[in-house]
Amino acid sequence: MKLLFTNFHAGDGGGHTTYLISLARGLSGRHEVHVAAPPGSRLNREARALAGVHVLDQPYPNGLGKLPARRRARQQLSAYLAEHRFDVIHVNGSADHRLVIAAVRGLRRRPAIVLTKHNSKPMSGIGNAWRARVGTDGVIAVCDYVHRQVMASPYARCRVVTVFNGVDIDRFAPRPADTTLRAGWLAPATAEAPLLIGSNAGTASYKGWMDLIEALASLEPAWRDRLRVVLAGGLPDAEDRRRIEALGVASQVHFAGRLDDVRPLVATLDAGFVLSWDVETISFACREMMAMEKPVLVSDYAGLPENIRQGEDGWIVPARDRHAIAAALRRLVEERDQLPAMGFAARAHAEAEFGLERFIDATEAFYRELRLATLPG
Repeated sequence: MKLLFTNFHAGDGGGHTTYLISLARGLSGRHEVHVAAPPGSRLNREARALAGVHVLDQPYPNGLGKLPARRRARQQLSAYLAEHRFDVIHVNGSADHRLVIAAVRGLRRRPAIVLTKHNSKPMSGIGNAWRARVGTDGVIAVCDYVHRQVMASPYARCRVVTVFNGVDIDRFAPRPADTTLRAGWLAPATAEAPLLIGSNAGTASYKGWMDLIEALASLEPAWRDRLRVVLAGGLPDAEDRRRIEALGVASQVHFAGRLDDVRPLVATLDAGFVLSWDVETISFACREMMAMEKPVLVSDYAGLPENIRQGEDGWIVPARDRHAIAAALRRLVEERDQLPAMGFAARAHAEAEFGLERFIDATEAFYRELRLATLPG
């Protein structure tokens, strides 16, 4: 098949980029894979590094003030589609979806269009209804929560399948911790080594990391002093730093910044956390930490609980409930001797269910189904 992946993010792209690079790498040996992404984006850059993958510098201008740019973008994409005659176009957000719908007009044979629903944002409104009716053949939900959301939306008229996000469990494999890194994040030193908990899920506010900091601050000093926190992602702004200072835990919270490779950080952890309360669905970060043999504390938001076997390879707490998070932190300290066994269980869970092969094969099968369903006659 000839496959085109589109994504509108002009910057890092987060999980969208991880998702599409995994698919492009996994499918390029079986099919002709093209990626249409904004120039300078992480997706564009990383796709160019994949052997056999074709990349188009494709902007996705948005807004009424950008009508001339949108017209040029549509003309470019339309010409590319006419030249390459794709079997499937895989869109990943409303901006690229809209442009693809405009660009396929006039083609003698319209490719099948599949949308992945990556986030938990509502799928209501006239825009979603229009895209579902005129420009979507199939929808991939990345977890059961999202599948239920899709089936309650205008996209229920399309073919809908759940394909859980996969992670590279060979790349995200257990590895020894860098003792220097770990020692730095365990500062300030105490007589008994503290537990190091952390997250590679980023520092957007909805990721819930401040809820964890507030829960940490609420613990009695004897418990609080036995924990340290490290976060990968954008550095906190001045307001967040003031809040952490006011809570009295600034010395126990470390920020690693944006990392090209999160594995050295994850390797230093005793346990991970993803406490999102908005946007999130299944979380690549959670699955990556589990693959690296770390038990993970998650909120009960959206699809996050679908990753965890409660008490076996992680813990589930109500989203934004600082009391429940604080109780979970205290339990981690009390049960620290059990954390390695929970980490082994997390890795076993990842090996059984989170692998890329399963994810890629299921996505490919859905492409074939859609292609057959949209063939003329």
